[in-house]
Amino acid sequence: MLRSKLFAMTMLCVSASSMIGCGRSDSGAPTAHADAKSGDKKILNLYIWTDYLAPDTIASFEKQTGVKVRVSYFDTNETLEGRILTGSSGFDVVLPTAPYLQRQIRSGAYLPLDKSKLPNLANLDPEIMSRVALNDPDNAHAVVYAWGTYGIGYNSKMVAEALPDVPINSWRLIFDPAFAAKLAKCGINFLDAPAGVVRLVLRYLGKNPDAPTAQDLADVEAVLSKIRPYIRTIDSSINIQAMANGDICVALGYNGDFVQARNRAKEANNGIKIGYVIPDEGSLLWFDMLAIPRDAPNVANAHLFINYLMTPRVIANISNFIGFANANSAASPLLDAAIAADTIIYPPRDQQQRLFVQSQDSPEQSRAITRIWQKFKTGQ
Repeated sequence: MLRSKLFAMTMLCVSASSMIGCGRSDSGAPTAHADAKSGDKKILNLYIWTDYLAPDTIASFEKQTGVKVRVSYFDTNETLEGRILTGSSGFDVVLPTAPYLQRQIRSGAYLPLDKSKLPNLANLDPEIMSRVALNDPDNAHAVVYAWGTYGIGYNSKMVAEALPDVPINSWRLIFDPAFAAKLAKCGINFLDAPAGVVRLVLRYLGKNPDAPTAQDLADVEAVLSKIRPYIRTIDSSINIQAMANGDICVALGYNGDFVQARNRAKEANNGIKIGYVIPDEGSLLWFDMLAIPRDAPNVANAHLFINYLMTPRVIANISNFIGFANANSAASPLLDAAIAADTIIYPPRDQQQRLFVQSQDSPEQSRAITRIWQKFKTGQ
């Protein structure tokens, strides 16, 4: 997905959209790259979604290992893919979302994992790993960091006022212009996630999300064109704060973003109540993966860091803080009771049956989706 998440330090020192922040240059390249090139083996260059670590994750790793972590941030999979496929990124560990990982693996972007250096892989849920294997055969190149769903987050009061007596259980809430028009005044935000959003529109239309015809994609384009006047923003990085502040009333986003928004609203005691729904038509699962670029300058440290993140207590602390599920079975008893029982984070069985995995786009599909999305974003 992957996606906008919560790392406390970034609130002080990072602007994900400009790629300027702590531990990186204006270009987004790790400031440690030169050090790593010159032989500094106590460096790890991490490229990660914003707001996606617990406050102590990096500090504890550095204390345990003596390895200094230099963190850079991205806010779309397209940004990450551009850096990785260009080569010489300087990163040691990156977090692509699974379908993008699949394409990048075929391009030779990642090293196969040395599983002898990852004993904590034994903690991972085999069922989740088997689903991810659709994108990473034999789980050879990547490890699940977090997983979740796409859905609709909403401000309960604002939506009830704009659409009284309308059930919030369908993608129609945001894909039907009759509804979107009434929500426009209080604000709608969409993820900047072309492949994911296009698949959700296909699902809403009753089409096959992974094998659309040319006419299917034309129908998607028509849906997006009709609702575009009512979409305030298309931004993957604003859902948490904008929902928590009441700046928008509805968003298409990742489930954990709305958990964090709900928590921030509670902390602020501002009276805002935030809900989340997986629409009845079904939705996407997403998996964010830990992978090592083929030209990583510090491969041993990359394995060390990935194995550290798969430590049950470490990943449980991360899930407790960011509000996203992990794939670590051994971490389950360590989750906060409120997190483990939260159906937004861990959807119940009936909702899981409505979820599907996104596969890699063909080159033709990718070009078509890019064209559709560019028109959508620009409003042309």
